[in-house]
Amino acid sequence: MTAAHPDDAPKTIEVAEKDRLDLVRLTAWMEANVEGFEGPLDYSKFAGGQSNPTYKLHAASGEYVLRRKPFGNLLPSAHAVDREYRVIAGLYPTGFPVARPYGLCTDPDVIGTDFYVMGFANGRNIWDGTMPDYTPDERTGVYNAMCDTLAALHNTDFEKAGLADYGKPGNYFERQVGRWTKQYRMAETEHMPAVEKLIDYLPRTIPPQTRTSVVHGDYRIDNMIFHKTEGRVIALLDWELSTLGDPLADFSYFLMSWVTAPEGRSGVMGKTGGDSGIPTLEDMVERYCAATGRDGVPDLNWYFAYNLFRLTGIVQGIKKRIVEGTASSAQAEKSAAGVYRLADAAWDFAQKAGA
Repeated sequence: MTAAHPDDAPKTIEVAEKDRLDLVRLTAWMEANVEGFEGPLDYSKFAGGQSNPTYKLHAASGEYVLRRKPFGNLLPSAHAVDREYRVIAGLYPTGFPVARPYGLCTDPDVIGTDFYVMGFANGRNIWDGTMPDYTPDERTGVYNAMCDTLAALHNTDFEKAGLADYGKPGNYFERQVGRWTKQYRMAETEHMPAVEKLIDYLPRTIPPQTRTSVVHGDYRIDNMIFHKTEGRVIALLDWELSTLGDPLADFSYFLMSWVTAPEGRSGVMGKTGGDSGIPTLEDMVERYCAATGRDGVPDLNWYFAYNLFRLTGIVQGIKKRIVEGTASSAQAEKSAAGVYRLADAAWDFAQKAGA
């Protein structure tokens, strides 16, 4: 049991005019679709989250969360809230920590775009992976919980969860490299030599896939809600990039924090081991392998290069939306400036992997 950290409660902001919802229609939909719902209904918007705008709904029957697609022109296959809802609805009955799914709406007449409603996980967000205001024991507890939760996801029987067709067959990395190359090209705003080298190198060096699981796709500390006082994940959020695939994609992405300089988000490079309380990368590998029955992991440099290439594609998409004026967060502009840095870091890891 640890002390509560009130500053880590998820923060909400006033809703800008462009992000407002039709309360009359939404209330009617909630009455028809959300078990136990009772109005009146009010709402605020969660801070952060550039991809699918997310709202906190306040009602007489309790608090809920609504995730919707952004308004405006979108890249194909991006912002698939129906897929997010499906994976949450599949995992919830297995006991895996996700918010309770209440309903999905694909009728644009309700609020103007697709959305879904889930339960509000009343816990804490940890935005900074170095956890400066926590004790070493608290840090250890949180990191072990993240590692164990990821192992639990990868150990989940996705067929029993009704997710057997949630991803395509074949090599996950091959598909993903192809997909993010295509997404990058669609969002391209200028020529970047490092990205061109990666687009040539990655498809030629795809590692073999030995396991298949549900892959979250964005597994990092600020995409989960922790119990208010315990080192325990009560809800994994942001399933937009999830699919069936190689669990090493998630695990290597989680480990990216250990090779990323502390930037106020997930980076913990130079802040682990010893009396910091944050386990080392080697500690996490050992713990994850023990929980998933692996005897080790392959050379991680290729996986780090791939993860940074994918992030380059995602951030390039944000940059393109800024150019078109549809990005949903003030953070978007700052993120877009990181495209060059991500591409160069990806190529550095590719060189370490033998490029």
